[in-house]
Amino acid sequence: MQSIAFYQEEFVSYLEKRNQIKEPRNLYEPVAYILGLGGKRLRPVLTLMAADFFGGNHKDALAAAMAVEVFHNFSLVHDDIMDDAPLRRGNPTVHEKWDVNTGILSGDAMLINSYQLFEQYDDATFARLVRLFSATAIEVCEGQQYDVDFETRDDVSIPEYLKMIEYKTAVLVACALKIGAIVAGAPERQQNLIYDFGRNLGIAFQIQDDYLDAFGDPKTFGKQIGGDIIENKKTFLYLKALENGNKEQQKQLLDLYSIQPNNPEGKIFAVKEVFTSTAAVQATAEAIEAYTLKAFEALDQIDLPKERKAILVEFGNNLMKRTT
Repeated sequence: MQSIAFYQEEFVSYLEKRNQIKEPRNLYEPVAYILGLGGKRLRPVLTLMAADFFGGNHKDALAAAMAVEVFHNFSLVHDDIMDDAPLRRGNPTVHEKWDVNTGILSGDAMLINSYQLFEQYDDATFARLVRLFSATAIEVCEGQQYDVDFETRDDVSIPEYLKMIEYKTAVLVACALKIGAIVAGAPERQQNLIYDFGRNLGIAFQIQDDYLDAFGDPKTFGKQIGGDIIENKKTFLYLKALENGNKEQQKQLLDLYSIQPNNPEGKIFAVKEVFTSTAAVQATAEAIEAYTLKAFEALDQIDLPKERKAILVEFGNNLMKRTT
């Protein structure tokens, strides 16, 4: 196994060679733009790591890793349109830089292209990859719909929230790992265990992302701080604050989530005060740790040397400490 930085460099090199603008430029320039904005490349790196982890060759998984990254960025383009988000990774979103119609069509092209990338594999591997990918893609759509529905509901439960983030975010992380295992020819049980590792890690990742949306450093986070609060999204922070808060705090939070003030900064500040005073921030940190530990439990069951698992343990530990 190589370092995380090694896999990032391998993938970025592969992406840069293939991230070319072709005709019609108005379709493909936004694709090249969003793919070129950088980011941690978390999901494709996991695909490459899993391929090596199970005794394969990460180079054989590069096309599959690219499929995961293209699909992920397609979902971001469309999510940003739905959220009317101005920034992505510190830069204008596709629909802001171009327009909504361009964002929709370029996103559609990315979705189709992600499937085309699997055509480089033999028929049996292709069938396994597409079956997993399609199941994951529809779950991502379901998770996004739950997320939208929750914005107008006042009765969202924590179990519902966890299901939403599992579908919207965690299953793609799990899929990325299992794809690497499939390319490497790992036994089915091992594939399922690495999927469980990724699913729990993905839930921890999204809870951390929700935390950073409220309390992150705008210089490093790359997105608008407080965006979830402005959109009245029912995050783990929000639900825990309602659960832990007294009647006055609950009322204050519900009132704040029922308005769209001209000055959103005041709303963001007031909501964050409630998150802190109800110990929702501490509960969120504990949830991140709990799901990361669940991920490690699945990893422990994989019948491979402990030394080979070290990089995935490092990856999970770094996730808990991230600021971006």
